[in-house]
Amino acid sequence: MLKITMAQMEVIPGHPDKNAATMLRMIKQAKEEQSAVIIFPEMAIPGYLLGDTWEQTSFLADCEHYGQEIIAAAQGITVMFGNIAMDWDKTNNDGRVRKYNAFFTAQDGRLITPAGQDYPYVIKTLMPNYREFDDTRHFYSLQQLALEQGKSPADLIAPVHITIEGREYRVGCLLCEDGWSDNYALEPFEVLREGGTIDFFVNISASPYTLGKNGKRNRVFGEQAQRAGKPLFYVNAIGLQNNGKTVYTFDGASTAYNGKGMVCAMSQEYQEELTSVNLDELSTLPSLPEDSEPDIAHIYRALNYGVRRFLENIHMKKVVIGISGGIDSAVAAALYAKIVGPENLLLVNMPSVFNSATTKGLSKQLADNLGCQYAVVPIQHSVDHTVEQLSTTPITYLTDGSTQNLTVSSFVTENIQARDRSARVLAGAAAAFGGGFTCNANKAETTVGYSTLYGDQSGFLAALADLWKHQVYALAHYMNDVIYGREVVPQGIIDIVPSAELSSAQNVDEGKGDPIKYPYHDHLFRSFIERWQKAAPEDILEWYATGTLEENLGCEAGLVAKYFPTAQEFIADLERWWNLFTGMAVAKRIQAPPILAISRRAYGFDHREAQNGPYYTLKYRQLKERLLQA
Repeated sequence: MLKITMAQMEVIPGHPDKNAATMLRMIKQAKEEQSAVIIFPEMAIPGYLLGDTWEQTSFLADCEHYGQEIIAAAQGITVMFGNIAMDWDKTNNDGRVRKYNAFFTAQDGRLITPAGQDYPYVIKTLMPNYREFDDTRHFYSLQQLALEQGKSPADLIAPVHITIEGREYRVGCLLCEDGWSDNYALEPFEVLREGGTIDFFVNISASPYTLGKNGKRNRVFGEQAQRAGKPLFYVNAIGLQNNGKTVYTFDGASTAYNGKGMVCAMSQEYQEELTSVNLDELSTLPSLPEDSEPDIAHIYRALNYGVRRFLENIHMKKVVIGISGGIDSAVAAALYAKIVGPENLLLVNMPSVFNSATTKGLSKQLADNLGCQYAVVPIQHSVDHTVEQLSTTPITYLTDGSTQNLTVSSFVTENIQARDRSARVLAGAAAAFGGGFTCNANKAETTVGYSTLYGDQSGFLAALADLWKHQVYALAHYMNDVIYGREVVPQGIIDIVPSAELSSAQNVDEGKGDPIKYPYHDHLFRSFIERWQKAAPEDILEWYATGTLEENLGCEAGLVAKYFPTAQEFIADLERWWNLFTGMAVAKRIQAPPILAISRRAYGFDHREAQNGPYYTLKYRQLKERLLQA
């Protein structure tokens, strides 16, 4: 019987030496367990999200060297793995050395060339250029190679033949996107399936976690296996990779599907492990039960893993959080306490005259519940001092010698408070404590820039900035009920109206709070960023005019009329937030901390934007005029 091992490994981006060492260890273990085939993820040696490190020829040569070490280790076992492949005699379209995202199969210390092909490896066919992917910037695709050679791409898609104990197996080898081909003109899986008998398929992947991805992948790959009537092995990496602004967790969840499309074996999410199955027994194995966990459980697991690995990567062991008595900072505190331990967590409450006794008491209650370190650092004196300095210090116009004083408005004073807390208190406390301080912004605030530059938008990581407000609340309940098994985030924090408490107009004891109506605006803002075909004001106004807005946004029925009794109020609200989303909020997002990605579209590299300012289409302006006249 053919024992096949899925090697779900942590791939450390930009460190081929460490990745090769992991692979050699796992190959040794698989041999000891008498596996015939071991399969590693896509780009297992270099990592995947490397930015323009791909342009360093010395790094490429290093990846090639460590690839040779893996090939040499393929003695008594067949090793399938992903690596960068170079044709040093050719160039990409940019004039740099030719690079392929490649699938290597090694046996007896040498590579096996796909049937009838020139290169001793399978070349990735489909190059994703959406979301976090930027493949055509670096890699030459099989489709480009076919065009160069005057052939059809299908001519270059061929199985790999491996012989084990005298029996030949034809393997359909795919690289990640080659299995997600619904929107492409060419479907590599179908080319392999229709090209002749395949004994089993292998899809090696470097696939970041996003909410709901694994369910969709099981449907897509399960249908492929069923259509071919052959087993399919999906092997994914774990770990943390980034492209600067956006940080991605890789969850693994490597899976074996039998010829009926059933999930028969799966590696644990975020665990480095070997998962082995016998090929001939796959059809007799029971199907694993479908995932019944709530979405928030997956979100928590991704956040916990992502933050933990991020801290380990930057060698940070202590964390400071500005705690306000609000839900975002409370959830951040509960999350970090589990990761660094309460002894390494410092919560700092920084009240001004606008902070109520209610929120100050809730901050202390949260710290007591967590058993962490806690401090109260009032800021009113320093804020008053800053306002006085700016108001009384004369400004001299050197051309004519005239002087004037600045007028500090209440709005400016609000921003002074936010910056005093972060740029002065938290930054200083973090340095003295020996750690860093967090950014606690949620996705709704990030969407419209409801934050202060160099103030509450500062920090080393924005762990919650890909979660909508309702998801932050759900996470609070989940951590209380499941993770801690007791009330850690006080119910009072969950119940209190969300408020920045920067002025008397945001008095929580009077029920005053943020201008964002989260039950509605969460969904409105989500349509701007997460819909595959992103919504713009024209779409929103059309849905409003036809009475289908709440259905299209996915929010509770009746909310629009509750918040906006007239078309004039609705349009004013829409334009307020659209102007911010496409205006100042863009500049703020550019300067924001790295964001840990959870959703199908996170800010940063995942949502590429330019500072072009708000725009309203002709159709929008015409529809607006009709609605206001009516």
